[in-house]
Amino acid sequence: MSARRRPPASPSRIGGFTLIEVLIALGIVAIALAAGSQATMSLTRNAQRQSDLVLADLCAENELAKARLSRQMPAVGDSGSICLQAGVSFNVTTSTIPTLNPNFRRVDVQVRDEADWPILRISTVVGRY
Repeated sequence: MSARRRPPASPSRIGGFTLIEVLIALGIVAIALAAGSQATMSLTRNAQRQSDLVLADLCAENELAKARLSRQMPAVGDSGSICLQAGVSFNVTTSTIPTLNPNFRRVDVQVRDEADWPILRISTVVGRY
């Protein structure tokens, strides 16, 4: 009984990868890199948004503090100003409206970025001193 022998492999099949295998591997790597790039961009946008939110909060709280510390009732109506925080300019709109109780007024502050996109809106009630 003689065992059948396999013929020796041809030189082209001894080692290495086929072109299709290399292209599939490159496609997988490209998809992974694209996903990583998207995740990095998302983190960068989130960090910028968080920074803008903190700076906008400082602007809004400053406006509300001005209204609370004033020795007179704020006038009913809207006013606008520019707030500069950490080199970033914000548009601040302050709206004062009367309440059912004439001794109190509601003050709303909205902060927008330079492109006029809303970032933050906060409110308080100011009473007569």
